[in-house]
Formats: sequence, C-alpha cells, structure tokens
Amino acid sequence: MIVVDTNVLAYLYLPGEHTGRAEALLEAEPEWAAPVLWRSEFRNILAGYVRRKTLTFEQACSLQAEAEGLLAGAEFEVDSESVLELVRDSDCSAYDCEFVALAKQLKTRLVTEDKKLLKAFPAWAVNLPAGV
Repeated sequence: MIVVDTNVLAYLYLPGEHTGRAEALLEAEPEWAAPVLWRSEFRNILAGYVRRKTLTFEQACSLQAEAEGLLAGAEFEVDSESVLELVRDSDCSAYDCEFVALAKQLKTRLVTEDKKLLKAFPAWAVNLPAGV
C-alpha cells in the first residue's frame, strides 16, 4: 500500500501530462491510501473544472464516485499531534502534512509531485515515477 496525494488522484482521473504516469503507478501499486481530507481537495479540483466548463456536473460527480471507489476501505483519519509536529518541522501546510502523517502511520511512502513535500520529507515522500 502507498499513500497518494490528491494531485496524483487528479492526474489519474483528469487527462493531462501526468496521467500516463499515474496509470502506470496504479498498475504497479494497486493499493492506494489517503487521509479523508483527499475527498474535499478532489471535490475542489473538480469544482474548478465545472466552473471552467471543462467538465459537466454529471462528469464531476462520476469522477468523484470513481475515485471514492478506488480508495474505498483505504481512507484514514490522522492524528492531529502528528500533523502539527510535521508542520512545526517544515514549511508545509497542515493539509499537505496529513498525507505525510498517514505515510508514517502506515509505514509506507507518499507519492507526490509536491516539491515542498519532497524536499521537507525525503524519507517519506517520493516523486510520481516516470512512465513505463
């Protein structure tokens, strides 16, 4: 199991330059996990697409449901003190630190393209691997 940040999920479901890499990651590592926060972040990304009329409301709802299905049973609450410790020791937001805290909790790695997270937490955060 790996932890993925919300942008990796967005890369998987919203076609773009990183979609192939996200698909390859899912094939190689099919068990993805995330803190419950991912739902709100992903809805916010979808809201931007709906407002720009890149997605219809129905498409956004469908993508949210698909992503929720992918992470069913692999969404976790994280301890606030753990998150705040990570915030104290970095310049990262509490939102971003939730993903690192979960990776630490599950003793796995966080896959992200977030340069701040990659720099602050090299023991836990790794880049989305290059495509196959």
